[in-house]
Amino acid sequence: MAFQLTDEERELAGMVREFADTVVAPQAYEADRTHTLSMDVVAQMGDLGLFGLPFPEEYGGQGGDYMALGIAIEALGRVDQSIAITLEAGVSLGAMPVFRFGTEAQKSELLPDLLGGRALAGFGLTEPEAGSDAGATRTTARLDGEDWVIDGSKQFITNSGTPITRFVTVTAVTGSIDGRKEISTIIVPNGTPGFTVDPPYDKVGWNASDTHPLSFDGARVPVGNLLGERGSGFRNFLSILDEGRIAIAALATGAAEGCLEAAVDYAKSRTIFGSALSTRQNAQFTLARMRARVHTARLAWHHAARLRDGGLPFAEQAAIAKLVSGEAAMDNARDATQIFGGNGFMNEFPVARHYRDSKILEIGEGTTEVQLLVIARALGLAG
Repeated sequence: MAFQLTDEERELAGMVREFADTVVAPQAYEADRTHTLSMDVVAQMGDLGLFGLPFPEEYGGQGGDYMALGIAIEALGRVDQSIAITLEAGVSLGAMPVFRFGTEAQKSELLPDLLGGRALAGFGLTEPEAGSDAGATRTTARLDGEDWVIDGSKQFITNSGTPITRFVTVTAVTGSIDGRKEISTIIVPNGTPGFTVDPPYDKVGWNASDTHPLSFDGARVPVGNLLGERGSGFRNFLSILDEGRIAIAALATGAAEGCLEAAVDYAKSRTIFGSALSTRQNAQFTLARMRARVHTARLAWHHAARLRDGGLPFAEQAAIAKLVSGEAAMDNARDATQIFGGNGFMNEFPVARHYRDSKILEIGEGTTEVQLLVIARALGLAG
């Protein structure tokens, strides 16, 4: 398995890193403070082709792969996790289900704007009683003539209420098979009567990311809005989450890297008892452990991405990557905050925002416990 980046991948990494440092980073503190997603930054990411990285050119994509997407997300995650998750969710949860499971008509209609960053979409999976146990879905969709009628609610849905959000794809119970719930996925355009995007959450972190609960009260959409085969929603969303875990792992690796870079710079410039903090062995050991976490996390997500792009099984490796990188981000955020001392508790410093932001990386798109379960099952330990 080759972990070395190609010339094209290094060029992409450098381009997105420069964009992150010159465009994204300067607005990150104010965006976090005001809980505002910059649509100008989103538009510029669209202009750079970031939303289209892993999609074929025929739909407006860049003809790349998941490795390319991860490289871009990692570079953004260094400086602003809210912007990084906007890209990650826009691709993995917004556009990818349409590309993977949509009809040609759905792809032709929806993908060009999604891949160009001119539109965003959300994926409505999680519910108040259905998080890790997504099979407990209670949202329902029943056929009435030529329409689906949807009732229920979703929560924690990213990119669901921005000015350019076009639709959300929701999982809903559409019947039963042998006593088990039949779960399907249905496209619900924003503005559909009976579909309400509720007020945004007051979150601990990712404050500039757009996140809302959703309500459905007799929301009616055409039968042709079914995405994929009826009853395939549960299986399809599992495959989407496997891919998404690679992208989240890349984001977490970027966060861990951002914490390391900030802590190294601060330790070199901070004088304590007459010498730089970086000359103290305890600080050196802390920074060395942080570096080891970044290296390990990057290897893990690179491995999973190479497997996925090579058409090989990757679910276990994606789970390992998310597990390792999420813990690396959280641990590095804690250690970087300690290196910064009192300044690390001030939101104007990036490490403080990483400290708040990183916890969700151990929860979203599959909790740490879910990743451990996936890995245990791969070991043949399922009960």
